[in-house]
Amino acid sequence: MKTRAIIAVAALALGLTACRSQDGTTAAAPNADGTTDVKIMVGGVEKVIYLPAKLTEQLGYFKDQGLNVQILTEPAGATAENSLISGDVNGVVGFYDHTIDLQTKGKCITSVVQMADVPGEAEVVATRNADSVKSPTDFKGRKLGFTSPGSSTDFLTQYLATKNGVATSEYTGVKAGAGQTFIAAIDNGGIDAGMTTDPTIAQLVDSGKAKVMLDMRTEQGTRAALGGLYPASALYMDCAFVQQHKEVVQKLANALVKTLGYINTHSAADIAAKMPPDFAGGNQALYVKSINDSKGMFNTDGRMKADGAKNVLEVLSQFSPNVKGKKDTVDLTKTYTDEFVTKVQ
Repeated sequence: MKTRAIIAVAALALGLTACRSQDGTTAAAPNADGTTDVKIMVGGVEKVIYLPAKLTEQLGYFKDQGLNVQILTEPAGATAENSLISGDVNGVVGFYDHTIDLQTKGKCITSVVQMADVPGEAEVVATRNADSVKSPTDFKGRKLGFTSPGSSTDFLTQYLATKNGVATSEYTGVKAGAGQTFIAAIDNGGIDAGMTTDPTIAQLVDSGKAKVMLDMRTEQGTRAALGGLYPASALYMDCAFVQQHKEVVQKLANALVKTLGYINTHSAADIAAKMPPDFAGGNQALYVKSINDSKGMFNTDGRMKADGAKNVLEVLSQFSPNVKGKKDTVDLTKTYTDEFVTKVQ
């Protein structure tokens, strides 16, 4: 029996090892029926900014491509990227800016489908503070919420503060999460203002608990706040994986770009009806509104706008401890590729 147990453990270890390439990346697992298993981590699957990932699954577009996609979720992009770096997943649906940040740490991560040209986020302020916190110039001495340290909401909060003359040491950053934890932080005074996404924005505004101070769900609002486009929601993957599994990446691109087309040609109500019922949190009308308020952020072809990528680097180079002083060493051509989305038919 002991010998059998040893053999079983050895076989399990061999099987787990076989799932990793020599460079440590997770291999996409082919099946006997010709389909391929793929794992994708989403930095908050219920967030409207990452809606294309779950919607693609709901529409059956992954399966149409012969992919068995397992969608996992972490509450923030910073924790989602760790799953990719550790080799636990094949890709992440998160913010493009992580690819630049990670390159300065010696990691080659590339966006293969760029789904949005703007963050899809808003800086909201608790209604009780709306008269005293009217712009980022009023951040001094305030408690500002973001998803988690190192997240894109943290990056952008720092940028908005420093751009408007408030040093990062002059406000208190608070890990507020998203959804109900963010709403609770507004409620109990844990934060005075903060950066979040829909459907949290819609819930806060509808309840009268908060007001939108800066709206980066639109191109106009993003350019006003950040000085240009800020490509955000993307499917990004390890460069080595992309090179080794081009057929799989192409299929992922085919499915996601088809979904972007669906979003562009269907109403928010149609889209909401395709999503899991629990995503609406018991208020379908408010969920439809949250999608309607944000769906304009998504592009239709999955391509990166080069000037947008340059602006992201510009923003990060001004305050990110990892990117500051290294702007000239960053090779943007390695942080994204349009190779696959241009081949989508």
